[in-house]
Amino acid sequence: MSANSDGLLSPSTPSRFVVGIDLGTTNSAVCFVDTHGNDSRVQTFRIPQLISPGEIESLESLPSFHYHAAKGEFADRSLSMPWSEAAPETAVGVFAREQGKLVPGRVIESAKSWLSHVGVDRTSGLLPWHGSADVPRLSPVEASAAYLFHIKCAWNHAHPQHPLEQQDLVITLPASFDEVARELTVAAAKLAGLQKIVLIEEPQAAFYAWISAHPDSWNTLVSPGQNILVCDVGGGTSDFTLIRVRAGSNDQVQFHRVAVGDHLILGGDNLDLALAHHLERKLMGEKKLEPRQWGSLVRICRHVKETLLSENAPESYSVSLPGSGSKLIGGGLRVEISRDEARNLLMEGFFPHVQIDDHPQRKLSGFQEFGLPYAADPAATRHLAKFLQTHSRAGLKLGEEGSTRPDVLLFNGGAFISPLIQQRMIDVITDWFANGDPNWAPLVLHNARHDLAVAQGAAYYGMVRRGTGVRISAGLPRTYYMGVETIASGAVEGRVQALCLMPAGAEPGTEVDLREHPFQLTISSPVEFPLFHSSSRLTDRPGSISPIEREQLTALPPIRTVLRSRKEKEATSIAVELHARLTEIGTLQVWCTEVDGNRSWQLQFDIRSATHTDVEAHRGTGEAAGVLDEHSIQLVQSTLQNCFGPNSNEKPAGLPKRISKLLELSREEWPPALLRQIWEMLLELESGRKLSAEHEARWLNLFGFALRPGEGMALDDWRVAESWRRLRSHMHYPGPATLSEWWILWRRVAAGLAAGQQQSLATPLLTRLKDEQRKERQTNSVKKGGHPQEQIEAWRMLASMERLPVTMKQQLAEIAIEHLYTPERAIQHPAILWSIGRLGARQPFYGPLNTVVAPEVAAEWLDRLLAIRQPSPERFFAVMQLARRTDDRYRDLPADKRQKAVNFLTSLEASEEFIALVETGGELQAQTSALVFGESLPIGLKFGHS
Repeated sequence: MSANSDGLLSPSTPSRFVVGIDLGTTNSAVCFVDTHGNDSRVQTFRIPQLISPGEIESLESLPSFHYHAAKGEFADRSLSMPWSEAAPETAVGVFAREQGKLVPGRVIESAKSWLSHVGVDRTSGLLPWHGSADVPRLSPVEASAAYLFHIKCAWNHAHPQHPLEQQDLVITLPASFDEVARELTVAAAKLAGLQKIVLIEEPQAAFYAWISAHPDSWNTLVSPGQNILVCDVGGGTSDFTLIRVRAGSNDQVQFHRVAVGDHLILGGDNLDLALAHHLERKLMGEKKLEPRQWGSLVRICRHVKETLLSENAPESYSVSLPGSGSKLIGGGLRVEISRDEARNLLMEGFFPHVQIDDHPQRKLSGFQEFGLPYAADPAATRHLAKFLQTHSRAGLKLGEEGSTRPDVLLFNGGAFISPLIQQRMIDVITDWFANGDPNWAPLVLHNARHDLAVAQGAAYYGMVRRGTGVRISAGLPRTYYMGVETIASGAVEGRVQALCLMPAGAEPGTEVDLREHPFQLTISSPVEFPLFHSSSRLTDRPGSISPIEREQLTALPPIRTVLRSRKEKEATSIAVELHARLTEIGTLQVWCTEVDGNRSWQLQFDIRSATHTDVEAHRGTGEAAGVLDEHSIQLVQSTLQNCFGPNSNEKPAGLPKRISKLLELSREEWPPALLRQIWEMLLELESGRKLSAEHEARWLNLFGFALRPGEGMALDDWRVAESWRRLRSHMHYPGPATLSEWWILWRRVAAGLAAGQQQSLATPLLTRLKDEQRKERQTNSVKKGGHPQEQIEAWRMLASMERLPVTMKQQLAEIAIEHLYTPERAIQHPAILWSIGRLGARQPFYGPLNTVVAPEVAAEWLDRLLAIRQPSPERFFAVMQLARRTDDRYRDLPADKRQKAVNFLTSLEASEEFIALVETGGELQAQTSALVFGESLPIGLKFGHS
């Protein structure tokens, strides 16, 4: 099966079924069209365990089941799937949701939202977020693949002659998913064994469902010139889409999708959290529930919300929670919330009456517990106002005199099951656009089933791709740009501007050739292109160049590659042209073609920079710190060659001072651009470290200094990878001094190391420490000898590895705390205290949140540190790191523990900043950031988490 340039399937070997999949967490749905059957309508496929709430009479009708942790399985064999005789290890869908209320540490939710979360490694096992210790973790990609695999097994059991992997599959996703989230959705499908899929945005699918349900009348219910606003507020995300109705041939109208809103993690989950916080305050006052109780309350609040926002809601709802600690039986909590109380909280908090010119607030979201980057402003109506304003300013002719007035509304998503929320949105839009006309209100279209509409529309779209049905012309909703350097005549340095790469409105299959802008690129050396998109600048044409305005352009992971060729082994520049293509599944392909030859290189999105927290989409902050003139660079190069070159005539001692004197800049003032050039020079002079142990130690020291902190500059991830490849476990003079510099190097670039690389460095050291600990316990004596400075640097390097597994961090910290009680190691105690602070930090400096040590473990470490009332800057630092407030109950220590830390720091006159960080939280000052890192950061470079 293949697709032509219009995105329509060629009819050579069509499959029997066209299948649409709405990949939700509890409401996943599958609909299909049997193209060989007598019924050509869209039908629903019922999946065991993936039941939509509308298909069961009550929660009491669900089978009961219990999880046996010791056996790792569910006891009730009635949950066994018909395609498997074994008792299942997992439950999926509504079953999982209801059981999750009882055991919140064992349930994975919002997998789709996690796919778009840029603050975690979406390919590593981190779900369930804050789950029980004995629960295996899945990555967001694996969790999504698990849903799809379950669907595939259910389908293949029902249709063994027509397996799902051989059918036409259309999978839905939020309209606001960016390139990376789309690619990860495709990766999840492939992991589930579904290789051939097409993606469709959920608001479009919902509109297709409406068309499908009105085959004979859709043409009469809308008219040319109207704007159709699809409001899609689901469990995890909110999407707004504008569809323009235009006149077509034969008195038929045509639909054109013209605008899509920005990505918002704002939906039913936020309402549940708001209710839970409200009830927690009623129950506990200023105190907080235990995490287990909190998890149960959040999941119960989902049912409270659905009940009290329904049309025939009771006057109140009573919530019961299990007791805590030893009071599990007979110590339960009970609280009541009235219907009016809940409606006021949710309607005014999330769907308030606002003015059309109101803008969303930019404060940090108060919801930190679930780890997701929720929208800072919870008011969906303010986000809708901004969406309509943004596209009006862009000059779109979306109604009378360019107005964005929505003439027609279509609601989708679980939030709009509530008639109250539907009516509130209608009222707000009417207030904005009625202009005094008491008779005007938007026409509201209806889908019979909110929980099935998206899957129904996806199946219908599959038929549209076969040439049957009504097609929405859904061009690219955003304009894509590439950052290019332009140099004015007579100028020495250029400036980065935005080159329009793919215009908004481009259809799948569109190809763009940018022949008018040839580029000079370097062969055999990595190159990087900053990439941006805009949902407001929708009229820029391919090839146009304009200034980069951060308010209108959003940075994406850069495009980067190494252009390799068999012809040229050394770096050389060639002239190339850029080409871009929008694929059938909505992803962007870019490649370079040689102007005076036939060579071509495809450029790859740097997916790693969006799925790993160690590589952010590059923003050029380091480069902004300045670039030295070429003469100064040549002086530095000559100095390094005199020390490490083949004709070396200068000693390594004092090398940094000599460079500083030449540049008239202290070492701390060297700009990042110079540092990375020094790294490149040292890499070319690597053989010079063989000259002597002193040469190797100085080379390692300056090499790590030039690459610190391992991120922040374009291509830093490549530099770290190249350093790892060239140096990995290879020292010519492995004495104490060289080994100390070896640990310093890897500490300095730790932020650029992947989790596996960090573990390979840490594992031998942890083994050494365990062996020493075992022998010392056997002999009841501390090992004498050794080299304290090498041991100090080893500890500091270990503690800087924030991607180490939590279990490894705990083992290291336990050994470190034990070392604090050995006077023979007193010289190491400052470094050990600093290391404990890094290992148990509540807020990582650069690493992902899923590797933060549990608060109960950090609290135990804190007690042991407070027991030694010996003031020192390092002890204050460790106490602050362990007790720092983040307002995330899954990371924060209990209030009484934090108060003990505050009292300790205050009584010993620690810095006011440390006390405030424990008492109220906040950001680190520059001096404290340097203390956490272990030394000053290069000018202009900053870690994102600090």
